[in-house]
Amino acid sequence: MEFFEVLSKRRSIRRFQDRPVPEELVEKLLEAAFLSPSSFNKRPWHFIVVDDREKLKALSKAKPGASGLATAPLAIVVTADGSRSDVWIEDASIAAEHIHLASFALGLGSFWVQIRNRVHSGDKTAEDYVRELLNIPENYRVLCIIGVGYPAEEKPPHGEEVFEWEKASRNGFGRPFKG
Repeated sequence: MEFFEVLSKRRSIRRFQDRPVPEELVEKLLEAAFLSPSSFNKRPWHFIVVDDREKLKALSKAKPGASGLATAPLAIVVTADGSRSDVWIEDASIAAEHIHLASFALGLGSFWVQIRNRVHSGDKTAEDYVRELLNIPENYRVLCIIGVGYPAEEKPPHGEEVFEWEKASRNGFGRPFKG
């Protein structure tokens, strides 16, 4: 699939077919993540593939809005070693976006569940909840969880309305990019 077609047609999918993602596609998703750039090539990330139904149900309780993980056949938890890079958030975010784009290019759907800076319940963070559930070491931070599977819903591609040219400037803020 052509790159700009992937960008315009990829949409967040939260409803999935009851069908496992083949191992070769899971490996392709990880390859896409491993190919992402990182600051000074430190590559601080670690990806946890979750396909166990009970763990997926537990992950769906990490925070409000994560319920789609309960029916996803696959989740990839995106973490990074915060002691290894001061820009782990950016590095892990780029890798997560690579997973999104690769998912669509491979005929899958995906959605992002933000974990960093989100609340699980009371005084427990979503990050601590996920860290405990998956035995993640303290020096690793949990950025997000990407739910992945074969789509059970269809969404139209993005239209030209997403091109907000007024939000682009040339040679200084507020100087029109176009016109």
